[in-house]
Amino acid sequence: MAKISNEDLLKTVEEMSVLELSEFVKALEEKFGVSAAAMAVAAPAAAAPAEAGEAVEEQTVFNVVIANGGATKIAVIKALRELVPTLGLSEAKGLVDSAPKEVMTAVNKKTAEEAKEKLTAAGATVELK
Repeated sequence: MAKISNEDLLKTVEEMSVLELSEFVKALEEKFGVSAAAMAVAAPAAAAPAEAGEAVEEQTVFNVVIANGGATKIAVIKALRELVPTLGLSEAKGLVDSAPKEVMTAVNKKTAEEAKEKLTAAGATVELK
């Protein structure tokens, strides 16, 4: 049996749809008797919520929403096109004009903070949800 390199395996996984990837993960879990669920890190007792049954998780996935395009809409449109290069000029203008509008969905905290920083510097009001 030929051995598959890590690079080839990653390329194959990258080309999978979300549904195919989900089925693949389930198959791996069944085959090896493991779970892909993230382990919760226990919080210190002092930081525990008032109700003992509740677990507090830090949000790791954010949606970037332009609440208001601001006075300098052209600068905001340029900043938006830098952040989302697949957007055309008219699409970016439409998003800014129809604020409040979600411009990035399910991005990590670092990406969301960078996007907020750039759009705010351009004159937009931005919310992270």
